[in-house]
Amino acid sequence: MLLWFGEYLQQFHSGFAVLNYLSLRGILATITALLIALWFGPYLIRKLQSNQIGQSVRDDGPKSHLSKAGTPTMGGILILFSIAISTLLWGDLSNHYVWVVLLVTLSTGVVGFVDDYRKVIQKNSRGLPGRWKYFWQSVIAIIAAVFLYMNAAGPAETTLIVPFFKDIAFDLGVFYVVLAYFVIVGSSNAVNLTDGLDGLAILPTVMVGGALGLCAYLVGNVNFSEYLFLPYIEGTGEMVIFCGALVGAGIGFLWFNTYPAQVFMGDVGSLALGAALGVLAVIVRQEILLFIMGGIFVAETVSVILQVASFKMTGKRIFRMAPLHHHFELKGWPEPRVIVRFWIITLILVLLGLATLKIR
Repeated sequence: MLLWFGEYLQQFHSGFAVLNYLSLRGILATITALLIALWFGPYLIRKLQSNQIGQSVRDDGPKSHLSKAGTPTMGGILILFSIAISTLLWGDLSNHYVWVVLLVTLSTGVVGFVDDYRKVIQKNSRGLPGRWKYFWQSVIAIIAAVFLYMNAAGPAETTLIVPFFKDIAFDLGVFYVVLAYFVIVGSSNAVNLTDGLDGLAILPTVMVGGALGLCAYLVGNVNFSEYLFLPYIEGTGEMVIFCGALVGAGIGFLWFNTYPAQVFMGDVGSLALGAALGVLAVIVRQEILLFIMGGIFVAETVSVILQVASFKMTGKRIFRMAPLHHHFELKGWPEPRVIVRFWIITLILVLLGLATLKIR
């Protein structure tokens, strides 16, 4: 929106051409989302408290979590609001990638909102039944995947890039839709499973989102992409704006979500942010890189799968409790230790993932 305004003002003063710089708009999007989150955060927390929209806690979980009962949840609304406003202000609204990532994020957030609403306000412990949650996630992911496939301008937009190798890539063709579907839905649920401790999910999401923003900048630049042997995809650079907004909104939310949390993001935040990471990875053709950088999300998901499979087949549990972060809590790790160590692991994985861009 402000990009269009800046283009109009250029006829009066050439200095407004600065708004054409992607890097500047990315920085401004980050700052804008951060300020929105910090400004509206206290108001949202008060509203959630006054409406008694508080977290319920499982009796069979770590006993330290019982004190969290009643903590305001559905704070993901703040994240999505900040991301949306900042992206609409600083993004190029004629770019279809901007609308795809924004609509996937917000629509998945609606699914999470319904789930939270049923649990917290309607006091339905089941929330939105799993089959319906998965159904709507699938609908959103399929629509996005088919749209991106139908609007692909060339094979570069449907090619699977393999990290570490500059000459190994696979033109997926129609199987691009299948891969995109699983990446978006899988990432959405993985972040949702990770969101179990104060600040545990949001900072890894910020780090991975920021790294994908760098990938978008490189892939969307003809010179950098050629130098790094990456496919050049015109228009993906605008994802820098969305990623900047995600980083700013995430840090702003962490201000209130850090241990001990004043507010939780709820499914409205975790499902949406996970889907955002998934569709970003699909757009910039870095699905495998997402798997590497989001290793914590992968580990949390795998721990749940292994736990369920083991119990059904043998009647025994592999972990003391799943997802994985609860296992370490029950082993005696204080919650802040689990959180910070998972953050450190994510930082290492993100750096490793970014290193693959050069080691090719």
